[in-house]
Amino acid sequence: MKDIVMYQQLVREVPVPDNVVEYAVKLVGKTRKSENAPQITKDYLSWGAGPRASQFLVLGAKCHALLNGKYSPDIEDVKAVAMPILRHRLVANYKAQANGHTVESIVKELL
Repeated sequence: MKDIVMYQQLVREVPVPDNVVEYAVKLVGKTRKSENAPQITKDYLSWGAGPRASQFLVLGAKCHALLNGKYSPDIEDVKAVAMPILRHRLVANYKAQANGHTVESIVKELL
């Protein structure tokens, strides 16, 4: 148990470049309907990811970076953890189903 807590603390201490945080926030923003949202979001999502998704993308990217021998995450680390973090936070609409789109295919396109 002590090891788990130690590793959790270690991951949280990893520095993250501003561009990585910005990428995570923008990626999550792309999942929410707005004037500037990508067309795929407007057409096929009825529910997008919330602000905590950005936090978990950054946290997951930190962990992914450490597991791969890096001292700090980059955008590729965010992309590597995006699917499991966003998959259950998005809700595709009936139009997506009718056109053969899944949440996974939508996330891939947003990346």
